[in-house]
Amino acid sequence: MNKLFYRLFLFSFILIYTSSKAQQESLKINDLEYLEMTGLNVMLAHDFYPESHQGGVGIIQNGLRIGTNGDLRLEPTPGQWQPVPKVGKRMVDRNKNEISVRMEYPDQEKNRKGFNPIIYPDLNFSYTLKIKPEGKAVRVIVDLDKPLPKEWIGKVGFNFELFPGILFGKSYYMDQSFGIFPRQLNGPGFIDQDKQYQTTPMAEGNKLVVAPESDRQRLVIENLKGNKLQLIDGRSQHNNGWFVVRSLVPEGAANNAIEWLITPHAIAGWKYEPVVQLSQVGYHPFQQKVAIVELDASETQRYPVTLYRIGENGVMEKTLETTSNDWGKFIRYKYLKFDFSSIKQPGMYVVKYNTYTTEPFQISKDVFKRNVWQPTLETFLPAQMCHMKVNDRYKVWHGFCHLDDARMASTDTNHFDGYLQGSSTLCKHASGDRASGLNRGGWHDAGDFDLRVESQAETVHGLALAYELFKTNYDNTSIDQVNKIVEIHQPDGKPDMLQQIEHGLLSIVGGYESLGRLYRGIICPTLRQYVLLGDPANMTDNKNYVMKASSTTPKVGYPGSADDRWVFTENNPERELFVAAALASSSRVMKGFNDTLASKSLFIAEELWNRTKESDPLQRVKLANELLITTKDKKYADFLVAHTDLISKSIEQTGHVVGRSFSLINNKKYKDAILKAVKAFRAKVDEQEKRNPYGIPYEPYIWGAGWGIQNFGVQQYFLHTSFPEIFPDTYMLHAMNFILGCHPGSNTSSFASGIGSKSLTVAYGFNRDDWSYIPGGIASGTALIRPDYPELLEWPYLWQQTEYVLGGGTTDYLFLILAADALLEKK
Repeated sequence: MNKLFYRLFLFSFILIYTSSKAQQESLKINDLEYLEMTGLNVMLAHDFYPESHQGGVGIIQNGLRIGTNGDLRLEPTPGQWQPVPKVGKRMVDRNKNEISVRMEYPDQEKNRKGFNPIIYPDLNFSYTLKIKPEGKAVRVIVDLDKPLPKEWIGKVGFNFELFPGILFGKSYYMDQSFGIFPRQLNGPGFIDQDKQYQTTPMAEGNKLVVAPESDRQRLVIENLKGNKLQLIDGRSQHNNGWFVVRSLVPEGAANNAIEWLITPHAIAGWKYEPVVQLSQVGYHPFQQKVAIVELDASETQRYPVTLYRIGENGVMEKTLETTSNDWGKFIRYKYLKFDFSSIKQPGMYVVKYNTYTTEPFQISKDVFKRNVWQPTLETFLPAQMCHMKVNDRYKVWHGFCHLDDARMASTDTNHFDGYLQGSSTLCKHASGDRASGLNRGGWHDAGDFDLRVESQAETVHGLALAYELFKTNYDNTSIDQVNKIVEIHQPDGKPDMLQQIEHGLLSIVGGYESLGRLYRGIICPTLRQYVLLGDPANMTDNKNYVMKASSTTPKVGYPGSADDRWVFTENNPERELFVAAALASSSRVMKGFNDTLASKSLFIAEELWNRTKESDPLQRVKLANELLITTKDKKYADFLVAHTDLISKSIEQTGHVVGRSFSLINNKKYKDAILKAVKAFRAKVDEQEKRNPYGIPYEPYIWGAGWGIQNFGVQQYFLHTSFPEIFPDTYMLHAMNFILGCHPGSNTSSFASGIGSKSLTVAYGFNRDDWSYIPGGIASGTALIRPDYPELLEWPYLWQQTEYVLGGGTTDYLFLILAADALLEKK
């Protein structure tokens, strides 16, 4: 009897426990206002960046962001520049167990002046987008305020985008049909009523099962009302498209116009696998060395963290082992810190935590002397050089390009990439006139092919400071400005850094001499040119366009067409003073290398100092600093002293600048004020550093966090070297390590392509469609999928994660490595 009672009791307990566990393992609204359960998160409108695949309904399943942009759209496969709804406030109703957001397609202008490619719809409608948890599934509902006009039936539909990078080669079922997700876009296709190419849907039906063979990725989407689901390859018009699940809004529908049930497969008991983050390059023996262990937020089990030296005979020698204490929680994960700064023996090492082992890294006094900064100087910068043919042994990075630069932009132009030309050209040239002197110098910015003056200036400035401080006479590239030929891995007896500075100045100075002012930017006139993937030589015919009154101008891409880039100007005192500072610093290092360019650069810098009329004197501080260092003229010191209060109150922006000229100013009040402000700033940085395990001020945001951290590192170098008794070198070194692999997320790659044991080798450069990279390019790095998910995908088309840019995104990295080597060498 006792045994029977015990068995009944045990059985009842198991039933109760199982039932309780099942209730816990269902979607609930959490404190961050999204649906959550083990292995599954469903967000609604935390992000709104649809052109780069962040927004609407988004799903993170078993640690992978598998889908996004769940929302009403006006196209089957929308891309950049196409109409998007205005997002209202997200509402959370815990009583109804529902999250909703108000959305609206407002009345918009049908046409804009200039080249903007958006065709704004003559349509105004509002709706509410809702998500409701149903156990392990989520119901998605769209309620329209009123039915759509008849002319828009068949055009407006609910889209949900599936990330292709994890689906290629996986299978799907749609009702009774099935197939695989193809690696490339395949036909058949057709021309729709708007004369746009569309791909015939891969499948249509009411129930889609995605990747049924994969527990981690299996996903079921069921259409509960109205038109059938369509599975569409989103790359029909845009190479960067994702797979789209879409159902059209039915005629006459309002409430429940769209109703889906989405059931992701959340693995029972799923936990984020531990990952160890550290520099993929390695460490100097006298450098602080800290590895970060990233764990699931619910993880309670702890394992020893072990450092192994890789023996020459292949034996893994245990060097250090410890059971680390928790650092705490940051974003969505828990963290441990493993400090192995005491280890100074040269060699190759790995760190192991549980089953995770890092890539090999080195400890060596020569760790930064080779293969770390050089690829940026000897490959990335040459590959980005405009107006040149760039050879690399058997490879040609690109042919002769943009030798037909540039024609004056039309007045009252709003260019699709953000360039604005007002009611005047602001110079002697009329709209459409050729501005001579612009077909030399400069670097293509990012994966685009425009020349932004601030990118050119920031690149020149960073290189000039690096050369001035570290005397880097490295030569591994031939640059022939006469014949416009670059030969990578072919020394020519001239310092590459000086040749690159010269190349940037040729563009800035040439533009100033031609226009009588700085250009704002130089960019192609048509969208077809702008979205070009591959060799920029294919963007232009390199021949100056000649207007012929007797004939019609051929379409761009045909002989004799108006494919020349446009040059824009602007009134922007802040930007003028910023560029002038770069010219002033560059003039110092150009002396003795290109004296003509040195004198022209200084002349323009001083002219801009005299004629620029800014409203905020703070904008002039950087230029005053550079001109003081260059000329030693007391008037620039007097300007700084006269603005002591402004500079000290803005020390976060000015401290690293004025520190470089601190010894040149003999004014006690000025120096006391700056020192007081710098000390207060140090205390603020110390406080910010404690908020995350990476030892730097770091507030993740949607785009470019890595570039900001690089810039912070460079600023810290100048603060440390200018005020060594106040600022240590540790923050600078932490910033460098962040870029080299010690950053949030499971992808521990170095943001510097081709640098370190593991790096980003699929990146957003002009060769992104080749799923490749440019050695030494520096990507933006880990992005934040709001509100709390760090992501760095292996995918070439997400500019907010893997785009290369000029300016600080390039030279800050190069500077940081050279600075670290110089400082650590002294130790």
